[in-house]
Amino acid sequence: MRAERSTLGGRRRSSGRSTAAGAAALALILAGCGSDSADGPEEIVVAIVSNPQMTDAISLEDEFRAQYPDVDPQFVSLPENEARAKITASVATGGGEFDVVMISNYETPMWAENGWITNLQEYADNTPGYDPDDFIPNIRESLSYEGDMYSVPFYGESSFLAYREDLFEEAGLVMPPNPTWADISAFAERLHDPDNGFSGICLRGLAGWGEVMAPLTTMMNTYGGGWFDQDWNATLDSPEVEAAVTDYVNLVRNSGQPGAATSGFGDCLTQYSQGNAAMWYDATSMVSTVEDPASSLVVGKTGYAQAPVQETDSSGWLYSWSLAIPATSEKKDAAWDFVSWMTNKDYIQLVGDKISWERVPPGSRLSTYEIPEFADVAQAYAEPTLTAMAGASQETSMTGSVPYPGLQFVGIPEFQDLGTRVAQQISAAIAGQKTVPEALEQSQRYAETVAESYQSGENK
Repeated sequence: MRAERSTLGGRRRSSGRSTAAGAAALALILAGCGSDSADGPEEIVVAIVSNPQMTDAISLEDEFRAQYPDVDPQFVSLPENEARAKITASVATGGGEFDVVMISNYETPMWAENGWITNLQEYADNTPGYDPDDFIPNIRESLSYEGDMYSVPFYGESSFLAYREDLFEEAGLVMPPNPTWADISAFAERLHDPDNGFSGICLRGLAGWGEVMAPLTTMMNTYGGGWFDQDWNATLDSPEVEAAVTDYVNLVRNSGQPGAATSGFGDCLTQYSQGNAAMWYDATSMVSTVEDPASSLVVGKTGYAQAPVQETDSSGWLYSWSLAIPATSEKKDAAWDFVSWMTNKDYIQLVGDKISWERVPPGSRLSTYEIPEFADVAQAYAEPTLTAMAGASQETSMTGSVPYPGLQFVGIPEFQDLGTRVAQQISAAIAGQKTVPEALEQSQRYAETVAESYQSGENK
């Protein structure tokens, strides 16, 4: 039952909504949302990122419709880079195309401060059984602004290293629980077998601030580097950053997957789960596919170690794909019906019962790890996941203080553009189109331009 929230619920709208030119899928979805019948269900447009967990949510939409027959969700599902661009453009300009958007802990605090998204705290507190205190604490905090949640987590993650225990045993190799990047490089070189289509490691190389720059920034952090120092001096030309980027590029070029410069999370997920790589450093959420017998050939063969380090105690990231309601939505109550359905405890149980316990969205709720069926299938990765998430902080993953929030990103508005520009340089280096020093020289110039407004106080 939808809770009554007269102060929070938006005014209903029966007129059509238009959208700017974009992807054909987006245009088709929005074209079907021309009006709400007075007697029919209320249509909401939900923009999400295409990945396995979100695909599962769409497959369960009939379960939602049965529970909320007065709400008709229409999905716009796009690849990560495209989704980020379209969602950001819509929300930042008040375009009003979407009633629910999938964003992250990068966008949430900034967009909340700008007034672009709806404060969801009262919704969460007043929805029976929703229990917002059950969210993993640092995930909940990362999605909050001035103490209130402005988006709620669909899943949360840190990063860790997956490796083939069976192949390590056959080769007489032992993975330390806290490996160094030197360890990983040596293991990858030993197990790399390109003649048989097998890679020593899979790493992202696809240009994008949320693609290659996610794992690489954590590597920069643990090497003692970063994007900016405490005085907002750009530091992408520092020896520490150059060492980290050089080692990353050499590792993926010498022992990585074919076509690494265009490989994102989804590509590495396929490579590893289909048995084509010995190791993979990436998001802890990988387990939903890696350990799923319906989609993986390496179920039960994988061990999980903490994110590789160099000069720090840990180096994992902290991230959450979450759901928010744009301030422009005039269907906020209906939007919250969907948001709360997709992020509550019952949804976790639904995925486990209807799809599989391996596919449960991980890392959002503490109670998930207390469900016996989930605990049984998650024996190999539950503890490593929670350890990685608990240890994801700047204090443990960086060698010095920085003026920005974030571990695998820089929590400033300019980072979407800056991170993507730098990622293009890194991808070019992985592809062999330029050297690492050349890539970082150009990257440093991009970062210096951004730094100027912060040094002058313009953006402080």
